Amino acid sequence: MPEMEPNDHAERERCGWASGAVMARYHDTEWGVPVHDDRALFEFLVLGGAQAGLSWSTILRKRDAYRAAFDGFDPVAVAAYDECRVQELLANPGIVRNRQKVQAAIQNAGACMRVRDEFGSFDTYLWGSIGGHPLQRAWATMTEVPATTPESDALSQELKRRGFAFVGSTICYAFMQAVGMVNDHVVTCFRWEEISAM
Repeated sequence: MPEMEPNDHAERERCGWASGAVMARYHDTEWGVPVHDDRALFEFLVLGGAQAGLSWSTILRKRDAYRAAFDGFDPVAVAAYDECRVQELLANPGIVRNRQKVQAAIQNAGACMRVRDEFGSFDTYLWGSIGGHPLQRAWATMTEVPATTPESDALSQELKRRGFAFVGSTICYAFMQAVGMVNDHVVTCFRWEEISAM
């Protein structure tokens, strides 16, 4: 059976932000799906930091280039990057060439490894912050969806305390939405019920 493309759901209602093929595909297949793989969680953390001040669609279009540039988001590899590698990354047109964001990715890789050493996995640590289960919301419209919550405030403070960078509450909440720690699909979106059942 062929992989379902967003157009296959053209008659079904989506969250209002999922316009265009790239965003619709991401919305239909990834956004809000619970993620428990450490490498994938690290990827979303890095991409979330890279997005600051930019659109998510811009970052999604650069995602393959990021995966190639950052060794498939292997935290062990990224944590070992030196200044020479930073210069290579800053010369890479496929990613966001911002020194602070590149250095934050390296810093976060090291912090991620320390968390893994303490808790057994980055996954255990992150999901433990919300009791191990996705937070289920029931928003009627996108205007109701908050930019931050008490949970994202707490996660942001805790990540900063542990040495992570580019982890303000807004970035943390977007991260939580992306990796399924919270289901923020509106109730009229066809994915709300599907995600709620996961």
